[in-house]
Amino acid sequence: MMIATDQKRDIRKLKLDELKEFFVQHNEKPFRAQQVYEWLWKKSAKDFDQMTNLSLPVRELMKSHFTINHILVDTMQRSSDGTIKNAVKLHDGLIVESVLIPTDDRITACVSSQVGCSLDCKFCATARLKRMRNLNPDEIYDQVVAIKQQAELFFNRPLTNIVFMGMGEPLLNYANVISAIEKITSDEGLNMASRRITLSTVGVTKMIKKMADDGVKFNLAVSLHSAINDTRSSIMPINETNSLDELAEALKYWYKKTKRKITYEYVVWKGINDTEEHALALAKFCKHVPSKVNLIEYNPIDDGEFQQASEKSIAMYQRILDQYGTQSFVRRSRGKDIDAACGQLANKS
Repeated sequence: MMIATDQKRDIRKLKLDELKEFFVQHNEKPFRAQQVYEWLWKKSAKDFDQMTNLSLPVRELMKSHFTINHILVDTMQRSSDGTIKNAVKLHDGLIVESVLIPTDDRITACVSSQVGCSLDCKFCATARLKRMRNLNPDEIYDQVVAIKQQAELFFNRPLTNIVFMGMGEPLLNYANVISAIEKITSDEGLNMASRRITLSTVGVTKMIKKMADDGVKFNLAVSLHSAINDTRSSIMPINETNSLDELAEALKYWYKKTKRKITYEYVVWKGINDTEEHALALAKFCKHVPSKVNLIEYNPIDDGEFQQASEKSIAMYQRILDQYGTQSFVRRSRGKDIDAACGQLANKS
């Protein structure tokens, strides 16, 4: 009996054992599950008919019970600097964006974890979108696969790094993000090294501690932007419920458990945090745990409230951080001409 399409199960929500059980129940050999699993994850099959080592009756059996809710790269834009931005259509018609960022020594996939965002950071275009829903593990995984294929097609190079810095707050979709990373790093999936993956958070302290307890192996970045509570709360409302003191405590806990250095992402804005007082506060905050600072070029989101600080201010930050023994790097944004840079992902397409 054919099951109605809207009642079919999403096959990638099944664990391998559940798939084996399905085949046994339908008088098929359990090893079929391993074959299907390989098609779904290692080979990223979008259709059951691609599974050519399965007989036609087995493929028809799969079609009658399951669906593959694969993403579709709806539109692809290429920047003058080589950056590629994808508008990714999900199975329910919602859109997220992901970005391929090429540099001389790496190709990075910047992926989204939510449709929209609920955290209202004042300087971020994504924050202006209503949070519609969390992404499923396979939807996160598919973004990485799409960028991996683009890296090979357009650059003839492998994907080297993954950053969870696209749309959404990864720690507010914790279970699905962790599940996606497990599949990305597994030999059943893409077999990428955990050290090549960085998760960026605005600082959800409870979940930072949970990650530490769970023994994750990937890297942690914190979107900080001010180490003075009043300033940070004015631009990042999350700071009102997750203060800098609480964040520092969570990061100490993280480092004690993982021994992994923190990266702080920090934009310097004219008239907001471009004084020596702010630079000194950051330098002191960096003393809580071993860390480095990425000073990120600001990418305007049209309203003019936030403006990039002067080169003199950036140099002042670097000088003070250096005096306090913290490494800093100035990160020039890529993909600005196609709204693919940090803070610009807003589904304009």
